[in-house]
Amino acid sequence: MIELYRTNDPVLLSWIEARLAALDVPSLVFDTHASVLEGNAVAIQRRVMVDAGDLARARRVLAEAEEIALGRRDPLD
Repeated sequence: MIELYRTNDPVLLSWIEARLAALDVPSLVFDTHASVLEGNAVAIQRRVMVDAGDLARARRVLAEAEEIALGRRDPLD
């Protein structure tokens, strides 16, 4: 598996996971509970991992998220 993205933003993380699942791109989130062990909620970012063969499609999901964040795309489309 290859790291696609790192974040501590639970909303963005959830959106990425849901969007990948909708496109049939399997993903895993690593380090979900590591920040609890560390004692600092922002010390360790969660990593979204995908298979190497799905990386190109997964990167398009990140581009879509950026367009939505910048207001260039309607999140409901």
